[in-house]
Parts: sequence; structure tokens; C-alpha cells
Amino acid sequence: MEIKELTRAEEQIMQVLWQLKKAFVKEVIDALPEPKPAYNTVSTFVRILETKGFVDHTAFGKSHEYFPIVSKEQYQSFATDKLLHGYFDNSVKRMFSFFVKKEKIDLKEADEIMKLIGQLKDK
Repeated sequence: MEIKELTRAEEQIMQVLWQLKKAFVKEVIDALPEPKPAYNTVSTFVRILETKGFVDHTAFGKSHEYFPIVSKEQYQSFATDKLLHGYFDNSVKRMFSFFVKKEKIDLKEADEIMKLIGQLKDK
């Protein structure tokens, strides 16, 4: 299955569904920050996510309980690959350097990354 890119609003709804595991539209709205969007707006976005293959539903009469069928990890992999290829010429070194220069990585994280690199070398 090919994963498609999400809009900011779609991603916000997916974050809620990944957290809740399954939810009715009302529960998605309850988990969103203020100001709360209209019911019809969230319902429309959830149906778009279903069309894009990100969620499915279980019907309870006229109500639908939605659940993710693309995991957060699957989308993370897609988004990271897109970022790496689109902005850093497929170079992890360039991407890491960018985050270091922007001070997005602290010493503790850098140390953890170095440990991961050490584990790769030991394999």
C-alpha cells in the first residue's frame, strides 16, 4: 500500500486516532485543542482519511467508530524518508548537522545517538 502525504489538519486528527486507538467523531473533537472545530468539519476530514486509506470504521447503527489502519510508525517512516530525500539529498549526515546547528539536539540526545552508532558498528 502506498502511503500518501497528510495535510496538517489530517495529521492532527491522525495523531488523536493513534493516541485513542479508536474513536467516534465526538471523541476526536474532545481530544482536539481549543477552539474546537465543528462536528461536520472533523467528520469530513475523517472520511477523507478513510478514502486515503489511513482509517477504517466499525458501524454502530448510524454512528461510526474510526480506527487507524496506518500505524504512526509507518507514517513516521514515510515522513522521515520524504524529509531526508526532499531536503537533505538523502544524507543523514546533512540532516543531523542541520538539527545540531538549529540546537534541536542536546548533549544527552547526542550521546544516545553515539551509543546507537556504536551498536551498529558492533554488528
